[in-house]
Amino acid sequence: MAKEHYFDITAKLDMMEFKNALIMAEKEVATRFDFKGLVAEFKLNEAGKTLSLSASTDTKIDALKDILISKLIKRGIAGKALEEVKTEGISGGNTKVIYRIVDTIDKDEAKQIVKAIKELKIKVTPSIQGDEVRVSAKSIDDLQAVMAEVKTLDLKAPLVFGNFK
Repeated sequence: MAKEHYFDITAKLDMMEFKNALIMAEKEVATRFDFKGLVAEFKLNEAGKTLSLSASTDTKIDALKDILISKLIKRGIAGKALEEVKTEGISGGNTKVIYRIVDTIDKDEAKQIVKAIKELKIKVTPSIQGDEVRVSAKSIDDLQAVMAEVKTLDLKAPLVFGNFK
């Protein structure tokens, strides 16, 4: 009798790695000449799962985001983990951009993943379990084909493949 294999597709975010990337980005900004004497700060609201960037101009905001995303990628976190919510002006003519930290797969994306898996016509069984999608099959090769296909989908959530057994 063949053993059933499976893996889970989630969008879980390692908050410790996220914080480490944020600290490294803050250190880089503190040492960069183009930010000397200017407002440039990161504020993490862990409970609300938001991150705000404040700077004197829009170009400095873009530079802050680029620095942060490069640090996130070095730590193994996808740049898709940040979704822009709103931009607002703050005191002193500065700009503040608020990002939502994406760490779950919403129902529509889960349905889109399941639909894409079923369209492959491979003998696998996808199922939505809360904020994750579990894919099971008898063949590990089939599961790896599913992983490759799901990686090509254009989704908002940064997907993580785990619990491969």
